[in-house]
This record gives sequence, structure tokens and C-alpha cells, in this order.
Amino acid sequence: MGRTRHAQCLPAPRAARKPALMDQTQHQRLLIVDFGSQVTQLIARRLRELNVYCEIHPFQQVTADFLADFAPQAVILSGGPASVPDEGSPRPPAEIFELGVPVLGICYGQQVMQQMLGGRVTRGEGTAEFGRAYVKPEGKLDLLEGWFDGLESVGREQVWMSHGDHVAELAPGFEVFGTSPGAPFAITADTSRRFYAVQFHPEVHHTPKGPRLYENFVRLAGFTGDWTMAGYREQAVEAIRAQVGDAKVICALSGGVDSSVAAALIHEAVGDQLTCVFVDHGLLRLNEADEVVTMFRDHMNLRVIHAQEQELFLSALDGVSDPETKRKTIGRLFIDVFQKYADEIEGAQFLAQGTLYPDVIESVSFSGGPSVTIKSHHNVGGLPEKMGLKLVEPLRELFKDEVRALGRELGLPPSFIGRHPFPGPGLAIRCPGEITRAKLEILRRADAVYIDQIRRHGLYDEIWQAFCAILPVRTVGVMGDGRTYDYACALRAVTSVDGMTADYYPFSHEFLGETATRIINEVPGINRVTYDITSKPPGTIEWE
Repeated sequence: MGRTRHAQCLPAPRAARKPALMDQTQHQRLLIVDFGSQVTQLIARRLRELNVYCEIHPFQQVTADFLADFAPQAVILSGGPASVPDEGSPRPPAEIFELGVPVLGICYGQQVMQQMLGGRVTRGEGTAEFGRAYVKPEGKLDLLEGWFDGLESVGREQVWMSHGDHVAELAPGFEVFGTSPGAPFAITADTSRRFYAVQFHPEVHHTPKGPRLYENFVRLAGFTGDWTMAGYREQAVEAIRAQVGDAKVICALSGGVDSSVAAALIHEAVGDQLTCVFVDHGLLRLNEADEVVTMFRDHMNLRVIHAQEQELFLSALDGVSDPETKRKTIGRLFIDVFQKYADEIEGAQFLAQGTLYPDVIESVSFSGGPSVTIKSHHNVGGLPEKMGLKLVEPLRELFKDEVRALGRELGLPPSFIGRHPFPGPGLAIRCPGEITRAKLEILRRADAVYIDQIRRHGLYDEIWQAFCAILPVRTVGVMGDGRTYDYACALRAVTSVDGMTADYYPFSHEFLGETATRIINEVPGINRVTYDITSKPPGTIEWE
């Protein structure tokens, strides 16, 4: 049974998400059947790191016809929150076990494999395990054809468990190759059919040697690592040209990694048929608009419309304090502004978006029902239907780290490839409470000092995202012999892999003290600096 406590902040479903993933039939392909685990994406990330192309599909979509069409070279069954003994619990199609390819079951995936092949799964009965555990390898490990190479054959291995149920009786043909205190069949395999299964989660970093298990599995499945960014670039360029033809493409360029890489890739494919629209809403960081426009217009020779609409957005936001009202106002105005400029581009038939693979995965709820929306997400999802445009989404098969790798392949400068994520609503959601132009200017300057400090200390690339928020309170201070009554600000810096979970960055007290002194000395309007040490969950990365 999978993880039982979790929190998500999922992107709002995008409208008009019609295009299928790019045809990858020329690559060796691995299928991940998703049973609802919160860490299924990590399985895919581990495999992509090994240059193995894989796709995640909910178990409901994996039919016999789907399997015949997808033709996987191997299959992984994910974990999940359900209980195998329950009536109606999720099942993969029986045909998966008749494909003649290696199958790996993870947690719930192990249990459902055993149940379907003749074994027995029982409820906890005192054997539930959550968190760090230790598995003791045993049996004739040489029968595993190298699946366990690099892991201890004597002693024990640290793993991460998250199960209430457990396998109580093995299916015919399976043997035990590892046990833990709560899982008598922690590692099992039917080596003649190349079916492998573990009760723990090798995809999480709390299982230190988990990546080696995946590496061994894909090797014995015959994968040669033919999934590379150079190959993807070439294939994507061909696919874009085939889709677009001689039509015009417009792209909402934010200057973030996703839209920047998408724009560069599409420009390589269709050249001047692409026009980028950079909407300057007055909520950007210090000098950001000039940096983005200069790079894409002057250094990369893209057609860029610099829509300077600061007054429109700031007037509409003047005095607004409710977070959702801010986001919805910015989203509505963005669509209006983008459409105004896009209407000036004759022959535009396509809209480019930097949709990533996590967006695609998360837009399909595992249970078939709506996902909880923690906050509205700013995107241009409403534009295709409203404007009668078709979508070009050349990054929709990639994770964020793969997008960065593709950006390097395309020659984008490191300063853009390694940029921290920046939200569409910009500084509006880093200004809790009422928005004023004066507060935005203070925030801009404080944020610039903070990021400069991070860069000076060589910490920028260690941090997933860092920013300053100006708080809706003023505090008394003393500067020289005078009393001040100015704003307080909060510094935020987090480490993360994909932004779904995050922890605060452990700055030294010396760094924090030095940074606070600089902000107070260099930014009029701030006399108090705090550091936010909230993880995600329970908090979100941004303040609103």
C-alpha cells in the first residue's frame, strides 16, 4: 500500500490539450503503469537519467490494445494508496504478464503482481512499515542475472518503506531474495519469466542504492540508452516543421526556462514564422525585461514584441490584497493583452507553450476526478480556444532538468538555463496584502540585493528557488539616532527536485546576517529582515 499522507499543488488543467506526445517509436520504450503513488514521477526521472525513454500512464488507460500499440520493452508497476485485498482495487491488464518482457513491481505494484499471479496479500497485521527500513538480501542472488549487482550480498540495505499491506504468500514461480522486519517478501522474483518486485521504493533518495536497481533492471531488459537531448532536438525540429508547415506561430515569452527553450527550439525549426510576445506587466524583477528582450531580440535574432503594459496591470491591481483576485486579474489581463498583440500577426495559426511532462501527467487525475486546486496557476491555457489557435508544445515529453539540458544543447546562455523559477504573476504574489507601486519598488531592490548575495557566495546553483517577499506590516527600528517605521521583508530559499516538495536552504547565520545588513543599508523602506524556514508541505514555495 502506497503513501497515505500527502499534499499537492497541481497545475490547473490546461484547455485544448489535444496534441499527443511526439512519436517515439524509434526509441526503446519503457511503460510505467501508475496506480496513484505520489512518487511515480520519480521513477520516470530515474529512468530518463539513464537515457531510457519512458512514459507514465494511469492503469485505466493501459488496455490490451494500448499495450499492443505501445510495444514496451519493459514495464514497471508503480506504488499506490489502494489496498489490493479490497474489492475493485486497481489492476493492470493480465496481458502485461504475457508480453514476454521484464516487469518490475514497486510496493503496490509488487502486491498486485503477486495477487494476480496466484499469491496472496494481507492487511497490516503488525507488519506495516513507514519510513526508513533495512532489507537483508538472501537466497541465490546470482539467479537475478545482475539485477542486484552493486548492492550488498551480506548485511543489509537501507530502503524507504511506505506500506500497510504485505505479501503473505508468494505466487508460483517466485522466490524470496530479501526480507525486512515488516515485509517477509521484501524482494521477490520469478527469474524464468523475468518478473521482479520490491516492497520498498527505490525511486526515492531515502533508498541510497535505489538508482542502481533501476540501472540493473534496464540493462537486463536490453536498453542501450538511446534517449538523448541531441536526438530529441533533431526529432523535435522535424516534428515542429511537419506540424506547422508554412503557418505563423506565436509564443508567450516570459524569460523563464520553459518558454525560452520552447522559443529557441521552434525558432530553429521555422525561423521567422515565429513571433514571441513578451508581456511586461510591471511585476518583473530589477532589469528583467531589458535582459530578456535583449537576449532574444538582439543575440538570438528572434522576432520579439515587447508589450509594455505596466500601467494597465498596475492600475488594475492598485490596492488589491486578496491572493486569488491578484492571480485572476493578472491572468485575465494577460490573455487580453496577448490577444491584442497576437491579432496583429497575420497568418498566426499556432500558439507555442512550454508545457512540460509533469503538467501532462498531472492533468490526468489518477482517480478520474478533479485534483485539489491549492491556488490558481497563471498560464495561457484559455487562449487556444478563444483565439482559434492550435497548440505547439515541443517540451511536453520533458522534465525540467531535461529542458535545461535541451537548452544547453540549443546554445542558450547558462544565465538563462540555470535561472530559478519565476511565477507568472511575478512580484504580485511576493507582496502579501495590498499592492502599491512603492512597495513593488522596495521589493525589487531588496530582491536584487538578496540574489546578488547568493551569487557572491556561490550558492545560486545549489538552490531551486530564492526570492524576497515584502510583508504587509511595518515595524519600529532605529537607524543612527533616529526612529524608523518601515516594512519588514522575508527571505525565502528552497531546495527541491521538481518543486512538488521542497525544504528550506540551510544558510549560515553569517550569510543571513550579512544579507540583512546589506538590505537594510541599501534599500530605503526596509528596517527588518526575516528568513522563512517552512518546508513544502505544509507551506507552498511562494507566499501567495
